[in-house]
Amino acid sequence: MGSSTLLARFYSLTLLIVLGTVIKCTQSVHLYTSARSNRHIASNESGYVLAEAMASKQEVREYIEWVERVRARYERDYAGAEGGFRVPLSDGGSDDVDVQAKDKVYSTLKMRVEKVITVNKVAGLANFESVQAAIDSVPKNNVQRTIIQIAAGVYREKVKIPKTKGYITLVGAGMNATTITWNDTAKSSKTTFKSATFAVMAPGFVARNLAFENTAPAPPPGAVGAQAVAFQISGDRSALYSCAFLGAQDTLYDHKGRHFFKDCWIQGSIDFIFGDGLSLYDGCVLYAIDTPSGSLTAQKRKTASEDTGFSFLNCSITGRGVVFLGRAWGAYSRVVFLHSHIDTTIMPGGWNDWGIPSRQKTSFYGEYKCWGRGADAHNRVAWAHQLTDSQATPFMSTSFIDGQSWLASIS
Repeated sequence: MGSSTLLARFYSLTLLIVLGTVIKCTQSVHLYTSARSNRHIASNESGYVLAEAMASKQEVREYIEWVERVRARYERDYAGAEGGFRVPLSDGGSDDVDVQAKDKVYSTLKMRVEKVITVNKVAGLANFESVQAAIDSVPKNNVQRTIIQIAAGVYREKVKIPKTKGYITLVGAGMNATTITWNDTAKSSKTTFKSATFAVMAPGFVARNLAFENTAPAPPPGAVGAQAVAFQISGDRSALYSCAFLGAQDTLYDHKGRHFFKDCWIQGSIDFIFGDGLSLYDGCVLYAIDTPSGSLTAQKRKTASEDTGFSFLNCSITGRGVVFLGRAWGAYSRVVFLHSHIDTTIMPGGWNDWGIPSRQKTSFYGEYKCWGRGADAHNRVAWAHQLTDSQATPFMSTSFIDGQSWLASIS
């Protein structure tokens, strides 16, 4: 047998092993949803993911790399869930880490860590038993990085970080282990804005390894007052890493400011990422729950001169519902999806003008080198764009959110 034949068989065997890994890893990722709630993902989706991944060798490699990152993070978070808070990525792996060692863990922080506060539901094991109490302890007009470590557990409370308490970092024990939850709706709290379980008004906010949840039931289309925000952010220059946002209608209110979301899980039904922020979503999973119709995004850019919009890079769009990629909440709504996997949860037309035809001329909706059965451009609305290389470039890095001027200093 010649060397070329052996090499071919090696690659064939390797591909089979790798594709098997896709199924195994995908099932591990799906544990997140079933572990958090009854939102079960049908088992046959693994086969569908496999079929989609086989579209090309390059797509297989990229998909496996992404799934493996999520799986590894999930397993790391899950392993630490039983023992309360575990400092992520610490040099020595010990839970008993003093402030100096914690500074090492957050070595990417350019701003000096002034204070570390701990939260644990169990009395006597931390500085505070509630997240809001820990935030309240931060002095007004704070200008130094303050880290609040939150042990594993479900914290049933409504939390707000006011404008005067900037530069707070929240660190949980993992998006499967630490959850902040409430159940307000626009009706119960009087406005959609006030329905948020967790609201951030201050600049320089950072969150890692925790979940924000609104448990209000998913409403039918057209329901009045059923909007239920899990997380609302109005603070500028903020970043969130490996966080979960769980809700139905209006899950994540990206209200205003520059924001960076990395490796997050965002789940909802109707307009579940909405607002007028300038935000980059990198490597996130957007999961649509059951709904007869809905939308991933509802961006509210109001004028052509306004520098806002949502960019989704290297993301995965999936779920059980059937939704649009976006609806034009604002007349100049701007949303793009780049290098992202889109499955058949997306309606063939892709985009919706909010029932106002004039917005077809002023909104900017684009896709660039996306893949998957839901990425087929043949049936997209005529007023959406399949971007060229030059059109896509401004949306493909943190320069879209002016990240070079602030992101490294807070992350």
